[in-house]
Amino acid sequence: MGRRCELTGKKANNAYAVSHSHRRTKKLQGVNLQWKRVWWAEGNRWVRLHLSTKAIKTLEKKSIAAFAKEAGIDLNKY
Repeated sequence: MGRRCELTGKKANNAYAVSHSHRRTKKLQGVNLQWKRVWWAEGNRWVRLHLSTKAIKTLEKKSIAAFAKEAGIDLNKY
């Protein structure tokens, strides 16, 4: 699997780099992905996930179980 957030599904975006002369060349805007160890209380263990920074900020508000259920992910596989 490519560089994709495991909870939100965010991935790279195709874009143009525009120079001063307005010459456009294609570039790839990558996602800011981090490996993050998150405590999963229901499973009573740590889960290591490849998450975008937006997902990490959302995890501070939601629990990992609610976020994974919303994304349709089984945390037992991680």
